Amino acid sequence: MSTTAASTSHHLSPAFPGRAPWGTASKLRAWQQGALDKYIEEQPRDFLAVATPGAGKTTFALTLASWLMHHHVVQQITVVAPTEHLKKQWAEAAARIGIKLDPEYSAGPLSREYHGIAITYAGVGVRPMLHRNRIEQRKTLVILDEIHHAGDSRSWGEACLEAFEPATRRLALTGTPFRSDTNPIPFVTYEEGNDGIRRSSADYTYGYGNALNDGVVRPVIFLSYSGNMRWRTKAGDEIEARLGEPMTKDAVSQAWRTALDPRGEWMPNVLRAADHRLSEVRKAIPDAGALVIASDQDSARAYAKLLREITGTKATLVLSDEAAASQRIEDFSNSDDRWMVAVRMVSEGVDVPRLAVGVYATTISTPLFFAQAVGRFVRSRRRGETASVFLPTIPNLLGFANEMEVERDHVLDKPKKEGEEENPYAEEEKLLEEAEKQQDEDTGEQDALPFEALESDAVFDRVLYDGAEFGMQAHPGSEEEQDYLGIPGLLEPDQVQMLLQKRQAKQIAHSRKKPDAEADLLEMPAERRPVVTHKELLELRKQLNTLVGAYVHQSGKPHGVIHTELRRVCGGPPSAEATAGQIRERIKKVQEWATRMR
Repeated sequence: MSTTAASTSHHLSPAFPGRAPWGTASKLRAWQQGALDKYIEEQPRDFLAVATPGAGKTTFALTLASWLMHHHVVQQITVVAPTEHLKKQWAEAAARIGIKLDPEYSAGPLSREYHGIAITYAGVGVRPMLHRNRIEQRKTLVILDEIHHAGDSRSWGEACLEAFEPATRRLALTGTPFRSDTNPIPFVTYEEGNDGIRRSSADYTYGYGNALNDGVVRPVIFLSYSGNMRWRTKAGDEIEARLGEPMTKDAVSQAWRTALDPRGEWMPNVLRAADHRLSEVRKAIPDAGALVIASDQDSARAYAKLLREITGTKATLVLSDEAAASQRIEDFSNSDDRWMVAVRMVSEGVDVPRLAVGVYATTISTPLFFAQAVGRFVRSRRRGETASVFLPTIPNLLGFANEMEVERDHVLDKPKKEGEEENPYAEEEKLLEEAEKQQDEDTGEQDALPFEALESDAVFDRVLYDGAEFGMQAHPGSEEEQDYLGIPGLLEPDQVQMLLQKRQAKQIAHSRKKPDAEADLLEMPAERRPVVTHKELLELRKQLNTLVGAYVHQSGKPHGVIHTELRRVCGGPPSAEATAGQIRERIKKVQEWATRMR
């Protein structure tokens, strides 16, 4: 993404630079002032500002809107937001600085008391010509909030193009300028890279890394929980697996669903741990709140019931994007209640600054949704605050957590997936997938049994922070787990890192004193227990077999003899059952043998 450097802090305090322009907002942050200065200097018709969730996109946009109206560049404003709740939130924020937006507008002339309207992308999709006619009559600034949503469906994107093409100025905002699909986002510029792939290009970028350095957002501690899962498939087979162990994509999905089932032990244990963490945070931040992001309404209700049993107090339950739900969010934001449980709607844009602890209890695994969900907890109110997010040990999620500071762009052309041609089993796997589909068709879906989660337990697995991993596995309620849950709620980022290192060193020392009979969990620090996917495990086995094959020619020994010798020296089961770490040890050993023979 081509960007303008976000740091203007060589002459401005990062959080509160020197002045409040035109009396429209509180003092601007350095990135907001920098983006504003760039806009005023260039006066573009289209401007895309990418700023991490919690950085203050709304304040920047409304300050710019005030400037454009004050200088008669535009006469009215249209704000487009993803949800009903957010359009009301925009209207309230605008009212605080003297801009009146009508969030209930449906048709006809706008009342003279308003400077513009706030609508949803869905609303534009229903009546694009209504909004085009309004915009053609008066010079208009269109603010497209979280503009990646305009690519949610082709009809929404086409409606936005039709409605807002005549606009005098268009300001696009997003915290996550990437999508999982290749639907182009309206009014966004795409530039072709050296690899021939077109990527979104922003006019101003302020990423999570910049915001973290400036103290604008909180650092995030991710606490990951593994455990044994048992479920029954649609074919009637009972399967048992451990979260985080390499398995097929379908098995990962089923194990994940089993973990999130409120009738098992995984969710109650994780909610109990998250509530313990919240109590620790509230010692320093008395009004700190927590949020469970659920997959569906039934699960959300069940989680709220579990929290009532755990805490003795009622959790706020937010089930849909209706007026009552908006009011419940607002009431929770203004209270000091402990817990809120919500389905998807709280994952994006909703501003509850006191949220400090989260539980990611949904099976949605796109980088966009994950970033937006975590964005609910990063808004900083005072120096030293940290956010804590509890996750299942799922490779994709841990990957996203370790890449929090990586800036992504929207890729318009899908590159060929790495290793597509190199996978020797690709064609075979494709044929097998087709065969399984055919079998399903022959059998009939009506004969299939429903998926059923049978049993789950939870194990504290690791802590992820600033791209590093800490901790060893521990039972819920154990002293080792409590050490990590009890990290103070107010700490500088470098103090968090230092404390995590100390906790891990203490845990390792304590583990070494245990009798072998008590060492029933993986007695290995997190950084030595990487979570790998089924595909990565296949690649490791392939690499080992290739090296053994080469060593056969070098040593003159048969394949079987070399594999047996590797097992004897390195320990562990046959290659087909070995873990990623065991296979890596064997790869290292056979490379060592080959080097000695040269």
